[in-house]
Amino acid sequence: MQITFLGTSAMVPTKERNHSAVLVSYGTEGILVDCGEGTQRQMKIAGIKPSKITKILISHWHGDHVLGIPGLIQTLAKNGYEKTLEIYGPKGTTERMNHLFKAFSFEDKIEIKIKEITKKKFFDGNDFYLEALPLEHSIETLGFSFIEKDRRRIKAGFVTKIGIPEGPLLGKLQSGESITFKGKKITPEQATYLVKGKKITFVSDTVYCNNALELAIDSDILVCEATYADNLKEKAEEYRHMTSRQAALIANKSNSKKLILTHFSQRYKTMQDVEDDAKDIFSNTICAYDFMKLKI
Repeated sequence: MQITFLGTSAMVPTKERNHSAVLVSYGTEGILVDCGEGTQRQMKIAGIKPSKITKILISHWHGDHVLGIPGLIQTLAKNGYEKTLEIYGPKGTTERMNHLFKAFSFEDKIEIKIKEITKKKFFDGNDFYLEALPLEHSIETLGFSFIEKDRRRIKAGFVTKIGIPEGPLLGKLQSGESITFKGKKITPEQATYLVKGKKITFVSDTVYCNNALELAIDSDILVCEATYADNLKEKAEEYRHMTSRQAALIANKSNSKKLILTHFSQRYKTMQDVEDDAKDIFSNTICAYDFMKLKI
C-alpha cells in the first residue's frame, strides 16, 4: 500500500503546492481522495498513470477539491479507459456531476458510477472497506477511512512439518476454513496467524468536531487538514478550518499512530510553525508536501 500526496495546498495553490488530492494505491485499486485543479498533471510528474484510478472520493464540492475531475475524465476517455470509474461523494454529488457533463463537451465516454454516501460503511470489498462521516465545514463535507481487512498468513514451520502441500488446502486455511489432512482436522488457528489490517483516515476541511475524532479512532495514518498554525485559530474558526494543534489533538485522542498534516494556507513559506504547534501535542507529526510518498 502506498499513499502519494498530489496536492497539499488550501484554496489558493502556490509554486510548490497544488490543490488537494491524495492517491491511495492498493493492489489493483487506485483510490483518489479529492481531485483539485491540476491533479492529472501532478500524476504525470509523479509517474502515475491515470488508468490506475478506480475510485474518486469527493470530500466536498469546493473548487479546490473537485476542479480537476472534468479534465481527468476526458484524459481517461482519450486513453481508452476500460474500467468503471466509481465516484463517491456527499448528497448532491449526482446533480453536480450532471452539471459538469452539461458544462463540458465530453466527446469520448467512459463508464462512470456515481454514488452519494448515506451511511458510514459505504463500500465493502474483499480486502478492504471504506467508511465516511460528515464533518463540519461551510458546506456538506465528508471525512473518509480506508480500512484493510485482517488477513491470515501461513505458519510456514507448521505446514512444512506436517507436510501440507501448496495449493487449495492452504487457500482454505487462509480463508479461515478448517481442513482435513491425512485423517486429522487442521484449524486455521493451528496453521495460520492473523495480520492486523491497516487504517488510513482522511479528515478534510472542517472545524474540530466529534465525527473527525470518531473517524480517526485507531488509525495507523491520520491525514488531516491544518490550514493554519495555532496563532490564527480565530481565522480558522471563521473559515471553518482547523489549526495544526487541533489536528494533533484529534490524533492524540484517537490513538492514531502517525499524523500527516496537509491543506496549508498560501501564507506559509515554511511549515515549521505549523508542524511545531502540532508536535507540542502529538510528536509523531509531519507536514505533507507535493509528491511525498509513504509506503505502509
